[in-house]
Amino acid sequence: MSDGLQAYCRECSAEYYRQRQEAKGRVVRIKVPVPPGHKHCRGCGKTKPHSEWHLKNSASDGLASRCKECKAAVGPAGHLRRKYGITEAERDQMIRDQGGVCIICLQTPAVHVDHCHKTGKVRGVLCLNCNIGLGLLKESPDRIRRAIAYLEGSRGSQSS
Repeated sequence: MSDGLQAYCRECSAEYYRQRQEAKGRVVRIKVPVPPGHKHCRGCGKTKPHSEWHLKNSASDGLASRCKECKAAVGPAGHLRRKYGITEAERDQMIRDQGGVCIICLQTPAVHVDHCHKTGKVRGVLCLNCNIGLGLLKESPDRIRRAIAYLEGSRGSQSS
């Protein structure tokens, strides 16, 4: 308006916006009143003190969008989904298919998802030492063959 003020108050504008979005089939979160020093969690729907939140520099209030408890509950599953494209159930099935042990050493419990760094394809579930060993050998079949030859007492080729 020419006087610098809006035609409608904040509450009326917010209600009009909510109605328009709902007419489009969208869901608009309702703002929850929160006491000072607290924040409302979108995950569990509870209002908790700031000490129950992780810090997040990029957030306007400096706190994460979900409380520590909610973040911990979805953390491992979210990591598997984002990094490997699998669920916890799929990972657990792979471990069962391997007999519960690392597919390389056949001794230690399998806990680390192994994947090809070039294709991103999940290969299996390994123990920490075997997973690190593959990484240190740069996942190179030639390096691994030379390591085997070295361990068996013969000298492998000296290329790459």
